[in-house]
Amino acid sequence: MTVDGAAADRPWMRAARAAGLLDDDDTARPTIFAEMSALAAEHGAINLGQGFPDDGAPAAVLEAAVAAIEAGVNQYPPGRGIADLRHAIAEHQQRFYGLTLDPEREVLVTAGATEALAASLLALAGPGDDVVTLEPFYDAYAAVTGLAGARHVTIPLSEPGFQPSATAIDAAITDRTRVIVLNSPHNPTGSILAAEHVERIIALAARHDAVIVSDEVYEHLVYDGGRHVPVATYPGAADRTLTISSAAKTFAVTGWKIGWVTGPAALIEAVIGVKQWLTYVNGAPFQGAVATGLRMPDDTFAALQATLQHRRDLLAAGLVDAGFTISPTAGSYFIVAEPPAALGLGDAASSARALAADPGVVSIPLSAFGRPGGPVSPTALRFAFCKPEASIAEAARRLQQHRR
Repeated sequence: MTVDGAAADRPWMRAARAAGLLDDDDTARPTIFAEMSALAAEHGAINLGQGFPDDGAPAAVLEAAVAAIEAGVNQYPPGRGIADLRHAIAEHQQRFYGLTLDPEREVLVTAGATEALAASLLALAGPGDDVVTLEPFYDAYAAVTGLAGARHVTIPLSEPGFQPSATAIDAAITDRTRVIVLNSPHNPTGSILAAEHVERIIALAARHDAVIVSDEVYEHLVYDGGRHVPVATYPGAADRTLTISSAAKTFAVTGWKIGWVTGPAALIEAVIGVKQWLTYVNGAPFQGAVATGLRMPDDTFAALQATLQHRRDLLAAGLVDAGFTISPTAGSYFIVAEPPAALGLGDAASSARALAADPGVVSIPLSAFGRPGGPVSPTALRFAFCKPEASIAEAARRLQQHRR
C-alpha cells in the first residue's frame, strides 16, 4: 500500500520506518525474525536466530499454571497485576539486589517486557523529545520511539567488548533527552555495560532531568562468575529509574507474556496511564505461576545460569571450529560472530539467508539491530544458544562441514 500527503505520517508508519521496515514506496515488509523463521521452516534448518528457548519451564511453574486454570483463575486480574505476583516481584528485588519496593505502588505487571517498554516510552516521551538507546538495539526500542513521535538518538557500542565511549555518551545525552533506555545484559551483543559507563549515564540523566528505563530481562543469565547489578542500585539512580524484566527468559515461558516494571510510584502511575489502554490486563492464570517461579530457591536460578553458560561454550567452540570470529558473551542468550571471509558470503543479511539454505543453520544479521550507515558491523551475525545441546552440536557440525 502506498500513501501520500497527510497520511504519510500515520503512527504505524512512524513505527515501521523507525524499525527500518518501510520501503521507499511506503510498503511495509516483515521483520528479519519472521523472514529467517520462515527460511528455517522452508529448509529444515536449525533455528539459532530468534531468542526463544526450546526447553520446558520448571515443573513447579507449569503445575501452578495448570492448577490456576483448573481452579477458575481465568478472568480479568487487577489492573496492576495480582497481589501475589506483585509481592513476589518485590521480594525478588530485595532478595537478589537489596532493593526495597512497595508492591502496591511501585510494581506493575505487564504483557511481557515489550509492553512495559512501550507503555513507559509512550508515557514519558513525545514530539520534541529525544529517546537515547545503545546501538545495536533491540528493534522495539526504535519502533516505539517512532510511534511516540520522539527522536531516536544512539550511543554506539564498539569492540572490544561492545562498550560505549565517554565521548559518545556525553554527545548523546542533552537537554532534549527525556528517556535513556539501557539494556544489560545486552541484546544482541551479550555484553554487560561497565560500571563506569552506567555511572556516567546516571550523572547525565540527573543533569538533564531524564528518566532511565533499564531493560534487565537477562538478569539471571550472567556468566563466568559475574553477577547482575541493576541500574536502580547505583547511587542517585533509584528516583529516576524504571526497571523492566519478565518471566520469559528466566523460566522459558516466552508465550505467557508476563512482564513487569518497577520504580518510583509517580513514574509507575505515568506508565499505568498508558498501559491500561493497551492490554488493560493479561495472563491471569500465569501470574500466580510466575510468582511461584520467582520464589524458587537460589540453586534453581544457578542451575539455569550454568546450563546456558555451558550451551554458550558449546556454540562458541563450534563457531570457532567453523572459522567464525566470535565476540565474548558475558550474558544473555546470544553470541555475535563474523563469518570466515573464505566463504565469500557478502553482507550479513546475504550471509544469514545463504547459511539458512546451506548448511541449514539460521542466524540473524547484526545489522538488523542498527540503522543503515550506523556503527553496527555490516557482516556480523547473531546466534542464539538458548536451544537444546543436540541442536547446538548439530548446527556446529553443519557449519564445520560447510567450511570444509
